[in-house]
Order: sequence, then structure tokens, then C-alpha cells
Amino acid sequence: MSDLVIANRRQAGLTALYLGVFAMVWFSVPAAEQPLRALLVVGSIAALLTAVLGGVLASRLRGAGSPRDRAADRPYLLIVVAEFAAAGLGAAVLVAANWSEYVPVLVCLVVGLHFFPLAPLLRDPLLRPLGAALCLVAVAGLVTGLASAVSAGLVIGVGAGVLLLAYAVQALIRGYRPALPA
Repeated sequence: MSDLVIANRRQAGLTALYLGVFAMVWFSVPAAEQPLRALLVVGSIAALLTAVLGGVLASRLRGAGSPRDRAADRPYLLIVVAEFAAAGLGAAVLVAANWSEYVPVLVCLVVGLHFFPLAPLLRDPLLRPLGAALCLVAVAGLVTGLASAVSAGLVIGVGAGVLLLAYAVQALIRGYRPALPA
């Protein structure tokens, strides 16, 4: 197997690990009654299993293939720091304005937006549609929260959880799929 294939499979494992963990977190955000609560628990368990399998794949391929691209580390770190800063400061402003129920909307929007600069950095163009879909979930959560009795957090938790879990599973399948012969 070529170094590039190994690196891509390891990256897919890391993607499944990270997004599986974050899907589990999003499924834990909303307070819901049964039967939705049970479905959120099932989603959390599926996300956790996906993360574990992604971690196993990434650790099995650690050190194999080409060395890590250290040139991408600094921009990656800057993007993630900017994401956390924007989400944290925005959340503080919303809480201070007594609009804390819209914190999940802001966080989902920031998470969606952060995938756009990450897509070229991680060489994963599918992160752009994921980012756009998360931004749409944020808008849907905002509109629903403003126009109905359904909480924005419920819409965001379910929507973001499903999107991140689906992407993590897709990455996991990509990572475990046997390499095609050259």
C-alpha cells in the first residue's frame, strides 16, 4: 500500500474519531422527552462507537506511510483557536443579553463556518458541504426557536449530531475500505 493511501486512511480514521466525539456531544445537548430521548441516546452510542473505531484505525496506521505534514499544523491550530474564541465570546454575549437558548445556534454556525477553511488544509473537499449543512441547521434552529415552542437547542442538537455522525461514518467506511489495486 502506498504512503499516500496509508496517510489518507489514517486521516479518515482521525476524522471519524473527532467527528464521532463531537456528534456524541451534540446528541447530548437537547433536553427531550421519550421517544426522542431514546433516539438521542442511540445516536450518542453510535457516535461513540464510530469514534472508537476511528481511533483504532488511526492508531493502527500511526507511524506508517509518509510523515505528518507539519506545515499544516499552524494554520489548523489558528483556525481551531479562532473557532473556539468566536464561539466562546459569542456565547458570553448571548448569555449576558439573556439569550442563552440561542448559544447552540451560534456554536453550530461557527462550527459550520470553520469547515470551509479546513477543507483545503485537510485536503477534504467534502468538508464544504458539511459546513454548509451545519450552517443551514443553525438557521433552521434559529427560525424554529423564534417562531415556535420547539427549542433551538433541540433542532441544533439533533441536526448537528446527525450530520456529524453521518460524516464520521462515511470517513470510517472510507478508511476501512480496502485499497484499490494500482
